[in-house]
Amino acid sequence: MFDYTVKTEKSPEKAIFSLEENLKSEGFGVLWNFDLTAKLQEKGQDFNTPFTVLEVCNPAEAQRVLSKNLLVGYFLPCKIVVYKDGDETKIGMPKPTAMINMIRNEELQTIAKDIEERLINCIDQSV
Repeated sequence: MFDYTVKTEKSPEKAIFSLEENLKSEGFGVLWNFDLTAKLQEKGQDFNTPFTVLEVCNPAEAQRVLSKNLLVGYFLPCKIVVYKDGDETKIGMPKPTAMINMIRNEELQTIAKDIEERLINCIDQSV
């Protein structure tokens, strides 16, 4: 499976706040908090589902993987989404291991697995 997604009882706003705090503890910062719903509405689209994309980065890890292969930059920064699916709030991300697998490099796969586990831990703590 290419993604990791969980449900939470929190509102999207509270889930995002919690997620941002947990990401900090792992050395990840939120580069961009993109309210996709508001942007689509601004562009005249009838979209009312709360959907936020967080672009997150750990600078040391980004430097480490980019120094091994610049193509990894196609997958950076990592994305975590928080959205409503009916009455449920969900938090999810594409798995870094699924993305990096396209490059076919065992060392990068190992690094991606570590990053993935850390991001999953942040998501799980935010539920």
